[in-house]
Amino acid sequence: MSKNFSLKHPFVYMFKNTSKKSEVVSQILYGEKFKILSKQKKWIKIKTSFDKYVGYIKNEYYSEYYNPTHKIFKLKTKIYKKKVNKKIYETKFFLPFGSKISIIKKNKNFIEYEKNKWIKKKDIKQIKHKEKNYLKIFKIFLKTKYIWGGKSFNGIDCSALLQLFFFYNGIFYPRDTKDQIKFLKDNIKRKIFKRGDIIFWKGHVAICINNKQLIHAFGPRKKVVIMNIKKTILEIKNNSKINVIVKKNINDY
Repeated sequence: MSKNFSLKHPFVYMFKNTSKKSEVVSQILYGEKFKILSKQKKWIKIKTSFDKYVGYIKNEYYSEYYNPTHKIFKLKTKIYKKKVNKKIYETKFFLPFGSKISIIKKNKNFIEYEKNKWIKKKDIKQIKHKEKNYLKIFKIFLKTKYIWGGKSFNGIDCSALLQLFFFYNGIFYPRDTKDQIKFLKDNIKRKIFKRGDIIFWKGHVAICINNKQLIHAFGPRKKVVIMNIKKTILEIKNNSKINVIVKKNINDY
């Protein structure tokens, strides 16, 4: 099955096996491309086109790949529908940051991306838009709850927070910390921390926003938080007996 497909649902979880009780390995977002490796009645095994990640999703909510024109630049953007009287009303659903959509109709402050599904114009950017300010993206997720395998407003893990900067900008970057460590260039030998430094532990990653603070999706705090760098390193060492493995910089890609 070599065709490209795209997700047509705000987001879905990718599972390790064909059961919702199995381990969640990641999420896939609206408009994200993937290939179907195998198909069952209720499940499909997929490989994402962006990072080649493999997992199982339910056999629904997708279509053959289309050409997106815009992408979401907000933690979550409300989905609206239009009534018979032409008034637009809110639904309880959202599209997550980084979703890729195609405009099919415009109406004042709204655009239609699927039949009778509308979002606000101010929440989107051109598909080719690049955001070089990585902190702007990371801070979008402040206070978002921590969920293993998550990469959306519904929950996010530490490696996804870092990866989403690259994902938004269309630059390949691995999903898991063990692979992220290998991908970036030379290790940092200096002892002081600077903006853009990435700190890796075994199974965890955080990004420095200046020489004193970092941002990360931190399991013990159950959300994305800004913390003091030295205190965080000490807390992880004391509680988990894990030391910093390596330091790299986000600009070295």
